[in-house]
Formats: sequence, C-alpha cells, structure tokens
Amino acid sequence: MKYLIYGSKDFALILQDFLLYHDMTFSGFIDDYEKGPETVGPFDEVKNRFSALDTEIVLGVGYNNLVARWKVFEKIRSAGFRVTTLIHRSAYVRDVANIGEGTVIMANATVDCNAKLLEAVVLWPGVVVNHDSIIGCNTFVSPSCTICGFVNVGEHTFIGAGAVIVDHVDVPSNSFIKANSTYKGIRS
Repeated sequence: MKYLIYGSKDFALILQDFLLYHDMTFSGFIDDYEKGPETVGPFDEVKNRFSALDTEIVLGVGYNNLVARWKVFEKIRSAGFRVTTLIHRSAYVRDVANIGEGTVIMANATVDCNAKLLEAVVLWPGVVVNHDSIIGCNTFVSPSCTICGFVNVGEHTFIGAGAVIVDHVDVPSNSFIKANSTYKGIRS
C-alpha cells in the first residue's frame, strides 16, 4: 500500500515521520496551493493519477481550521479513497474496532475499554481516554490530556495540552478547551 499525506505543513511533516517510523510507504504530499520537492500535486490531479486500490490518504491538515479539515476528509472519501487510520506501536488501544477512519493515535496514548474515537480524531502523545468515553469526529486532543470515564466530547473540538475533562460530562461540539484547564462542564 502507498500512502499520500493531504497537506504539507507542520502536522503533515509529523505524520510523514510517523509513516517512516512504522515502515509505511510514503509516496508524497498532496497540496492544493503550493508545490514542493515531495509534493505530488493538488487533489484534483492526484485522484486521477493514483488508484484507491493501492493508495490510502493520510489526513495531514492541522487544527487551525477544523471546518476546512473536515471538508478535506469528506472530499477524500467521496473520491473513493480510504483515509488512513494510524495507531502508534507504543499506544495502548483496548479495542481497535472502536477507532474511526482517519483517526491518528500517537505515541504512548491510551484508549481504554469501551472508549470510542469517531472519524478523524487526533490523540497526541500521552493522551488518556478512559473507559466508556466517546470522542466526536474531527477532534484534536493535545499532548498529555486526560479524559475521564463516561465523557462525551462533541465533534470539531480542540482540547489543549494537559487539560483534564472530569468524568460523566458532555463537551459540546465546536468547543475550545484551554491548555492545563479542568473541564467540569455539563453533567451527562
């Protein structure tokens, strides 16, 4: 299988390193705006040059615009390509079946029993998602966050580094939770 990364900036470079570390075949960056030495072109050209039968696409668009990121995810899927799910070899994931397409789980992250990550979630290093929690689509969880049990995080949410989400709460979609904060929000 060949892997293209949609995006070519900071987050995409981290994902390139992830692929190389895991001995996965990196075949280039997709960039709709700029050309670079490892760029294979904009998506409109790439989808005609590469086959979905032997190529998957890694979602390398960062968190600065979660709405645009989600649109790219949908565009990739509607073109018939699979959005690659990446799970670092040092991560602990209790049930891989509970991990949505396009999700990235980085080094030393933990996804406990009965926890679910929907599509295009990113867990940075050291994140802990405890039992029976659900992380909504297109949510970025920054390094060393702790999400306690029975938490429901809505889609398109950003959780800053070191934040703690206490147990049995709902985090509304499109939330922004500051780094090193404790979220005691809406009890479920």
